[in-house]
Amino acid sequence: MTHRAPARLSAEAIGPDPYLALNDQVRHPMPASARGAVVCSVPQQPTEPIRAVWDTAPQPEPIRPGAILLTWHPCRGGGMDVTARLGLAATTVILATWPSLHGDWTPIVHPTLFEVTGLHAALTVATDALHLANHLATP
Repeated sequence: MTHRAPARLSAEAIGPDPYLALNDQVRHPMPASARGAVVCSVPQQPTEPIRAVWDTAPQPEPIRPGAILLTWHPCRGGGMDVTARLGLAATTVILATWPSLHGDWTPIVHPTLFEVTGLHAALTVATDALHLANHLATP
């Protein structure tokens, strides 16, 4: 089962195909025009590619609830400092940071992304069910 978070793509996609496999991108710094990559889907197997889209929205713009924004920057020693931010209803929070990752770091971040997208999907279904039950219970 692949968990999918709704993608939020700025009007200015980078390149001809806005969807990218993160493992093809992570060895290089992000494009200067991107504030990060919004995760679109996280496969069950860590060996399968995590799909994302570049987000070129301005920095202060909030991340949509349930969306995960990944950023990575070169660090000392030749690795990448990776940060995941999670959009919530009222704010954006840092979900995790992974300092000084080398090579293809997607298998390292995969478990966190997979669990969080699954939990958010389950909470969304539970919230919708509660709203429906409350609606049906009112005369």
